[in-house]
Amino acid sequence: MKAVITVVGTDQVGILAQVSNACAQANVNVLEVSQNILGGNFAMIMLVDIAHCQIEYPKFIEILAQKGKELGVDIHVTRQEVFDAMHRI
Repeated sequence: MKAVITVVGTDQVGILAQVSNACAQANVNVLEVSQNILGGNFAMIMLVDIAHCQIEYPKFIEILAQKGKELGVDIHVTRQEVFDAMHRI
């Protein structure tokens, strides 16, 4: 099972590292990453494999949301099938 993690906020050192570390601690594998700095704003999309996540999915979402608050960025986790359905034209 896969999920999409989006991260948006003011650029600073360590955002990718902090989000990746939170994934690793939950045994969530990062499959793909795309990131850009747009006028001082950080934007990242990660595709992750949550099939072997060692914590319940709602708890994983909560942990990343808290990490976002600590970093001053918005972090959202959405199952890939929901993300695909939301962005289908």
